[in-house]
Amino acid sequence: MTERIPALNSVRLAIDGVDDGLVLLLAARTRLARLAGRIKSRAGAEGRDAAREQRVQQRAKHLASALGVAPETAAGVLALAIGDACRVQGLRSDLDQGTAEGAGGMIAAIMHTQNDSTPALSLLRLLPPPRRLAPLLRAVPASTQKRLLERAMAKVLAAPMADGTLDFMAGRRLGIEVSDLGLRWVVELQGRQLVVVDTPAEATVRGTATDLLLLAGRLEDADTLFFQRRLVLTGDVELGLTARNMLDRLPWETVPLGLRIALNRGARFARAARGAYRAKA
Repeated sequence: MTERIPALNSVRLAIDGVDDGLVLLLAARTRLARLAGRIKSRAGAEGRDAAREQRVQQRAKHLASALGVAPETAAGVLALAIGDACRVQGLRSDLDQGTAEGAGGMIAAIMHTQNDSTPALSLLRLLPPPRRLAPLLRAVPASTQKRLLERAMAKVLAAPMADGTLDFMAGRRLGIEVSDLGLRWVVELQGRQLVVVDTPAEATVRGTATDLLLLAGRLEDADTLFFQRRLVLTGDVELGLTARNMLDRLPWETVPLGLRIALNRGARFARAARGAYRAKA
């Protein structure tokens, strides 16, 4: 009966895309867990690390809470992933992924790896480049993309919105294009809210998903990215440069902690994955 409701079908299609993404991430985590098991075995450090288990769970709960997800839900998903890690490592219960105290987790260790011959980079090379995820993302309804982007902008830009720094955007339309994902939005300041509109942009910033994430996560500055042509500005240059300068001056501490953590870690992982994929090529 519910299959006859068009709006519900669109949402379910988007959910299917997210589910596929979750499975891809779980597959990557399983490969990393298998690698961690081999590293521990060689080092004679087999067994459970209770302290790390607690840190991983607490980190997940804090991040989930900051993103509006029930901490128990995040902890439950992690528990299932941890159980799978134990299975591939031949353990009954073990969360240790082979990192030293204070190292920041297995992903952080991979992101700081410099030797192209390491097993960690070999696993990163198995991850598909962002462009291969484009079909999944395009399956997400435009209305859902719009809602998610507007919420993210509201969180990141809450401070400049409140103090009037964004007033220059009133009635102006700025485009954001993620070239390798085939995604494009136009945003406009309406009242005290940045909204996604269907009208043409006056200026557009275009870049890959990784480079835009590096910019958002403060791992690359805008000047470097534009100089290297990794970001391209077209249309009304004055509007685009004003927006860029405003973002450069945005106090990082005004961005919610959970979002800062997600942006920074996501940007580091994306940069490491891109480097590994290019090395393979």
